This record gives sequence, C-alpha cells and structure tokens, in this order.
Amino acid sequence: MKAVVFHGAGNKAWEDVPDPTLIDPTDAIVRVDAVTICGTDLHILKGDVPAVTDGRVLGHEAVGTVEQVGAAVTGVAASDRVLVSCISSCGRCRFCRDGAYGQCLNGGGWILGHLIDGTQAEKVRVPFADTSLYHLPDGVDTEAALMLADILPTGFEVGVLNGAVQPGDVVAVVGAGPIGLAAMLTAQFYSPAHIVAIDLADSRLEAAKQFGATVTINPSTHDAVAEVQTLTDGLGADVAIEAVGVPATFEQCTRLIRPGGRVANVGVHGAPATLHLEDLWIRNVTITTGLVDTYSTPRLLKLLAAGQVDARKFVTHHFAMDEFMAAYDVFERAADTSALKVVLTR
Repeated sequence: MKAVVFHGAGNKAWEDVPDPTLIDPTDAIVRVDAVTICGTDLHILKGDVPAVTDGRVLGHEAVGTVEQVGAAVTGVAASDRVLVSCISSCGRCRFCRDGAYGQCLNGGGWILGHLIDGTQAEKVRVPFADTSLYHLPDGVDTEAALMLADILPTGFEVGVLNGAVQPGDVVAVVGAGPIGLAAMLTAQFYSPAHIVAIDLADSRLEAAKQFGATVTINPSTHDAVAEVQTLTDGLGADVAIEAVGVPATFEQCTRLIRPGGRVANVGVHGAPATLHLEDLWIRNVTITTGLVDTYSTPRLLKLLAAGQVDARKFVTHHFAMDEFMAAYDVFERAADTSALKVVLTR
C-alpha cells in the first residue's frame, strides 16, 4: 500500500510500505476512507517530537471501514464504518478507568503516527479496537466526523474544559488555527461573554468570526494585552487558551489573564518556555497543560448527529488520497492558502 513516511526532520515521502497485519487479538485493520493532516504532524516534521523515528507512517486521524478484526474484538466487525481516534485506549489500566486515555499504561495513548504507524495511509492497524474505534451514527457526514478524531475533542477538553470556561467569561484564544477554532466553537457551549481570537494571519482571524469569535486581534498591528484589558475594564481575560505551541504565545497568555484567571495550554511545544512565577504566584493564576484524552468523543458525536455542531466548516481543501504532498504543501502554507483542515479521500 501507499503511505506518508517520515524520514527525519523536514523529510517525508508518499511511498510503498507493507500492508498492516493483525498483531494482537485486540487489533483491527481499517481501510482509510478519509484522512487529514494535523498541526502536530508539522511539529513532527520540524523535529519537535523526537520519539517519531525514521520510517514511521504519519497521521492519527481517520474515518474508515473495518476490514478485519482480531479474535478478541467484539465491539466492531468487518464493514463497520468507524472513526479512528487520535488516542488509543486499553480500557483497563488505572488511567483508562479514570478516562485519562492519553496516559494509557498498556501501550495506548497517542501512539498512531507517533510510536506506531499511523493513518496517512491506505490502511491502518488500530490497537485496542473495541475502545479506540467509534461507530459512526447513520447519516453523519464523513468529513464532519473526521474533525472529531482530534481537533474538536482537543480544543474542547484541553482548552475549554481544562480552562473551566463559565457563562459570562471573556475567553482569549491565542492561535486561530484548527485547534484554536475548535476551542472557540466548543467554548460557546458555556455562553462566554466574549471570545477573543488572537492571530498574526488576518485570514484566520476572518475565519475565527465564523467559529464564535466576537473580537479579533492581530498582535502585529495591535497590542493584544492592552486590547483585552480595555475589553475587561483593566482586569484581563478570565481564560486564555494557548493554541500555537511556541514560547512567545504561552508567555503572552500569562500576560492576558486576570488575577484568579486560568491559562489552558493546548499547543504542542518543542522548546522551553519561561514561566514567570515571580509575577504569576501573587495573581493566583492557574495553568493547565494536557494531551487530549478523547473522553468527550461520544458526547461530541451525539451533538454532531443532532446537528448541534457544524464541523464541516473546518474543511477548506479537498484532495485525492494520492495527493498527500500537495495537501501538505497547502497546509504548511496556511497563511497564504487560508487552509484550515485539508481532507484526503479514497
């Protein structure tokens, strides 16, 4: 089969690899029908995730059709249409029993496209199939469902829920890429007074308005901290969500927040960021970090099936499965192409 293979920082190729096979009795083989590219894949290609080694098939998001299951799999069967989650869960260890699937102790967590071969391929082996695949309700659009593989649960859990967004809050989201937009979309579940989108790309700020942003700020032309303080009578945001993954944006979030406020870091960081505890401790600021656990995926699927979440609007570009190199080029140049999520289909 064909797959996107990582060959070191800045080097990837669409090339022939062996078809995946069942290894454990809890595995399933899924034919990939739709797949996308994540900002985390770009972090991998920058060299920010050293655990990804030469020869790894990239990707951790897909919708597909089950082709084969191991002897111990009972929850899915051949021909089932499923969502392949970015997080795999054994379902039995201490963390999985607590719903912290990202910290699975038995070989799960974020493994696809990281520690084992991923979804940017014609087929993928999914470990722990019963607890890592999700049946798609009838009538749910494939591309919309694909947005629930990673970005929607990530923005919701690591941004909105970790940030404890409450009715009437002012929520500042630094980074209006797909994850930041997912945080804006799901923050609306809790009726914030304002959602402030902060990004250097005007095209993404325009997109943010479609995802719930009531205020947009380009920090290259306006002082974001001053603008937020003006909006909040000098206090600062109740919640600041970091959705970029570079030191400057994390430090910006700690300046945007009010005393007693909450900083929720979602971005994937590949370099140290300075933590100014000398300023933060006296202001009672809470900082959370986290890898998505995807415990919210069933809830989000219900909302999607009920028409309460419009996930299709994340998708800006379409490609055939064998056009991965072109899709990566468009996604990597999002400031020029206005790309949010690119979708490749069989």
